[in-house]
Amino acid sequence: MPFPSAPDDDDDFRKDALLASERSGDNAPALSISEISAQLKRTVEDRFGFVRVRGELSGVKRAASGHLYMALKDESARLDGVMWRGNAQRLGFLPEDGVEVIATGKLTTYPGRSNYQLVVERMEIAGEGALLALLAKTKARLEAEGLFDPRRKRPLPFLPRTIGVVTSPTGAVIRDILHRLSDRFPCHVVVWPVLVQGQGAAAQVAAAVRGFSELPEGGPIPRPDVVIVARGGGSIEDLWGFNEEVVVRAIAASTIPVISAVGHETDTTLADFAADLRAPTPTAAAEIAVPVRAELAAQVAELQARRGRAMARMLGHARERLESRGQRLPAPEALLQPQAQRLDDLADRLRRALLHRTEIASGVLARHGGALRPALLTHRLERERERLAARRLRPEALLQRIDHARSRIDALDRLRRSLDPEAPLQRGYVLVTDRGGHVVKDRATAAQRADLTLKFADGTLAVTTATGTAGAEPAPPVPTAPTAPRAPARARPTAGDDQPKLL
Repeated sequence: MPFPSAPDDDDDFRKDALLASERSGDNAPALSISEISAQLKRTVEDRFGFVRVRGELSGVKRAASGHLYMALKDESARLDGVMWRGNAQRLGFLPEDGVEVIATGKLTTYPGRSNYQLVVERMEIAGEGALLALLAKTKARLEAEGLFDPRRKRPLPFLPRTIGVVTSPTGAVIRDILHRLSDRFPCHVVVWPVLVQGQGAAAQVAAAVRGFSELPEGGPIPRPDVVIVARGGGSIEDLWGFNEEVVVRAIAASTIPVISAVGHETDTTLADFAADLRAPTPTAAAEIAVPVRAELAAQVAELQARRGRAMARMLGHARERLESRGQRLPAPEALLQPQAQRLDDLADRLRRALLHRTEIASGVLARHGGALRPALLTHRLERERERLAARRLRPEALLQRIDHARSRIDALDRLRRSLDPEAPLQRGYVLVTDRGGHVVKDRATAAQRADLTLKFADGTLAVTTATGTAGAEPAPPVPTAPTAPRAPARARPTAGDDQPKLL
């Protein structure tokens, strides 16, 4: 079957053709997907290069790269949006779902998903109502975390030595605070300069509060005892930096008591709820932070006066009680009269007793003095002298006792030598002992002992009775207890010994 031939250039275009064909001069050439996507992208960006749209945020998500992805929607439509990292970092608020905003940017397409999106360059909250709604939503969320719990608030120090102030260094607020502190109670003030509104204000305020808490004790910069976060009055948009979550969390986490003095008395920010105390104005914060020195001096003077009056009153009462009790006591003369009378009585008795004892002693002395005659004393002295001469030591008596003791010692020494068991060994005798060191005196006893020791004058020899052979090694000598010589008996004096004893 033959294949159909291609149509000629003059033939009409057939709609039921199987193969696509292009004729010369055709004004609708086939485009690739990338080409038509690029044309569509240029068309949309040229037509909508600058737009401002109003809508409610939905699906807000911040990527790890810092880019912010979201969707803007109203009652009947939805528009995807993206905000690159540089613009997202300059946002003056924290985007959340449900917040109505006005976004400024340009429309573009995303060929990867065949959709279009808004590249947001600037985003603002759509009106004060939307701002208040965002504020209420943030407040409810932080309150649920317990950051506004009154139980976590700390008392302020009564008399701080150093006060830290977080505010703008060029505004009227710092001058008002310093002036009020100088009037009430001058103290050391450390100012941490920050922006109080606009882009980056919230981050600087939070960093200042954390910086005061991180100051070490005794460092080059004194650590404050209390911190004042202050700003003058303004609109809700001007004060919005103190509603940011980063500021609220920094104040709640501060280790130093914080006084919030943002705006006027009618202005309220989330920083006021997180602080330990809210002051209606910055000037009021300075008044709350320190007492009045003049009032303290007057109070001290009043306390001193009260102390003096109390001491005088107490002394007066004590004096009255002493006088009252003293009146009930008897007179000193009445207390001492019986004792004085007794003293006189005892003194008189003592004098009479001494005279009586003197008379008795005189009689005794006279009685014994009559018996003391010189002739009697001389006779007794001569008699004692004769007894002393009779008791003097004579050399002949001592030499006689020494000779008697020497003869007794010689007799004992001869007896010792005759009784020495080892003396016969020198003459050729042998001493036989068993294993226990007992002397074997007869043959029958020696036959019953297996091991014997023969002691000669020059050593010992071990033998065995069963084999009749001598031991290979001489047995060690059996120790014998030395016989202690008996002390010579003291010679008794004979009847003819007339040597007297001294004692």
